[in-house]
Amino acid sequence: MWKHIFIVILFLGIQLTANAQSTPRLQKQGTATQLIVDGKPFLMLGGELHNSACSNIEYMDGVWPRMKKLNMNTILAPVSWELIEPVEGKFDFTLVDAMIRGAEQSGIKLVILWFGSWKNGGSVYIPSWVKKNYQRFPRAVDHLGNSIEILSTFFEESMKADAKAFAALMKHLKEFDKNKTVLMMQVENEVGILNTVRDFSSTANKAFNSNIPQDLSTYLSKNKNNLAPELAKVWKANGSKTSGTWEEVFGKSYVNHKDWRDLSYYTEELFMAYHYAKYMGYVAQEGKKEYDIPMFVNAWLKGPDYPWTGRHPGGGPLPHVIDMWRAGGPAIDFITPDIYLPIFKEIVENYDRMGNALFIPETRGGDIGASRVLFAIGEHNSMGFSPFGIDRIRNRPGTPPPSAIGTDPLAEVYALLDGMSELILKHQGKGTMRGILVDNENPVQSFELGNYIVTADPSNKTALENSAAGGLIIQLGEDEYIVLGRNLNVRFAPKVPGNLPYVGVDQVYEGVFKNGQWVPGRLLNGDETHCSTFSGTGLKMPVASIQKISLYRYK
Repeated sequence: MWKHIFIVILFLGIQLTANAQSTPRLQKQGTATQLIVDGKPFLMLGGELHNSACSNIEYMDGVWPRMKKLNMNTILAPVSWELIEPVEGKFDFTLVDAMIRGAEQSGIKLVILWFGSWKNGGSVYIPSWVKKNYQRFPRAVDHLGNSIEILSTFFEESMKADAKAFAALMKHLKEFDKNKTVLMMQVENEVGILNTVRDFSSTANKAFNSNIPQDLSTYLSKNKNNLAPELAKVWKANGSKTSGTWEEVFGKSYVNHKDWRDLSYYTEELFMAYHYAKYMGYVAQEGKKEYDIPMFVNAWLKGPDYPWTGRHPGGGPLPHVIDMWRAGGPAIDFITPDIYLPIFKEIVENYDRMGNALFIPETRGGDIGASRVLFAIGEHNSMGFSPFGIDRIRNRPGTPPPSAIGTDPLAEVYALLDGMSELILKHQGKGTMRGILVDNENPVQSFELGNYIVTADPSNKTALENSAAGGLIIQLGEDEYIVLGRNLNVRFAPKVPGNLPYVGVDQVYEGVFKNGQWVPGRLLNGDETHCSTFSGTGLKMPVASIQKISLYRYK
């Protein structure tokens, strides 16, 4: 009898462990942060739907099959507060359930975007009962004393109402999503104050002119040697104080009209970032109490047209205010960029620092996206990539029929990445993988990997006018590499010439990965490789492909 009881207990323990492992989570591997799904690392080859896509079940019924044809394994889809809680305290998850079923039937995972208190700075997705009761749910106030259509971060009533709805959603997901289709949650969308440098409501003014919060003071003391360089500079310049008003601790702001990269109105931006983080951190915390899966926030970026807080949503999760987000919202796992600016390399580098996990939830797709995804994954260990508006591919006149969708440049690269993902994930964070991105402004890229100096340039320079060439390279052995690239020449030279100063091509195979295994195709040689002293030694990759090269040294 005891033997049978022991077997039952053992079985239940195994089942509980399996269930716990199947819940999506984050895990470090070397310098990389990986998303673990069903107990294994997962690479999100994603796309984000238009904002209103999931508000209609019939519309989405036609979307799911097309997403699979685009070789996407993950869709980022919005859920709005106004649709799930149209009447206070009464929740309707019909659209959420339909979305999960549609994704599951198509073999696609989901990242849900919570459009709660804010979307692109504004408060336009809040329910009518919140919109109309401005006394209970106060708006922010601009520098002229006018209310703006943005919920103020300084009132608990708004924060708790949002958190209650989000927690109800997370509770429902835990109960309904038995197959763990939902991988992560984005809390709100591109938050921040607009058209004014900070909230000037009386409550906000009092906070700005009071001592900085105690948890921020503690954070500064604890992390004084590991702060973002922008914050460390102003904090040190003002005496590294841990008490005082915001201006006493971080200094009085200035504005630079000539250089958008300068930190104009930085103290106001820090102030707003902390209070957005405090509000959204509470929302995330309450959600995680119901169902603890990874949660992140995204940012509308600072740029030439949006040079300072208020021009871009001030206080949003930008790299130079990451410490405010960590101090105020520890339940938020990482911050992410929405990238539409041309300075792609600079942006991902700034987000891939201070241990922040990299994920790109919103960006451009098409030809340039097909190159950028390779760089983001290869160089910065991105957990995934997600162009915006992917449901429009067949919804507009003149777009390709279903049979031709696979010719989309990003779909082509996604297919290759999907097959190669197991190898990529194995090498993330270990220093054996690099990313390549070359364009008209940066036509050549060179770096060391293993025993070689790798140099990449475009095979067709005219194709770079509105695009880029890209790739990722993995070192498999001392003289062996595998490259997934498009529109590239990739050449190898010895890092240390020594007694064998020359490099030759032993073999180059093109191929694909099937079920995680390398399947070689043609053996390439002659003018299909760079294998002479005139053109260097390496690979020719005019179109998207995977090539495996073995090198040898001689004198």
